[in-house]
Amino acid sequence: MIRSRLACLALIAALPLAGCVRFGAKPPASLMTLAATQPLAPGNAISTDDAHAVAVMPLSAVAVLGTQRVLVTDGATEVAYLKGGLWAAAPAVLFRSLVAETITTRTGRVVPGPRMLQSQPDTRLSGQVSSFGLDGPGHAAVVTFDAALTREGSPTLQSRRFSARVPVTVEDPAHVATAINQAANQVAAEVADWIGR
Repeated sequence: MIRSRLACLALIAALPLAGCVRFGAKPPASLMTLAATQPLAPGNAISTDDAHAVAVMPLSAVAVLGTQRVLVTDGATEVAYLKGGLWAAAPAVLFRSLVAETITTRTGRVVPGPRMLQSQPDTRLSGQVSSFGLDGPGHAAVVTFDAALTREGSPTLQSRRFSARVPVTVEDPAHVATAINQAANQVAAEVADWIGR
């Protein structure tokens, strides 16, 4: 009897707080992601060996891109985030997937998933995403990738910076996502062509 009264009192005391408690910010109506302009078609299997496969390593990103929020730069030293914009995953993760798919579609070379440990491709791509967002003063989406390429048996490390800018006419999540997607696809295509067949 005493236990049931205590339980009732605890429940009554918790009711006023139920409407006040919120865990995290309210999510946006939709999340932003990347889509390949030349997606890999379903159907035929692609066979290869380690000498012709390409490993796309997990990519790093500058500190301000270590979030799912959409970066807006305002000059060289000021940053903010786009209101209402949120990526479905961290930009480096989304960009890695796009690059992997683009390499396969443009070169015909297999890019194994990062967890396929039995595959040891002779060509390895790594790098850092340096820009991935909106240049506020320039009204443009900017994607910049600092790539590094190593090949089995070669002592040479190749590095190259890839960058693309796409004008943004309306600075809202939908328009910015479309422009960033276009810039990211341009960079991914240039990376794939650099790696070659």
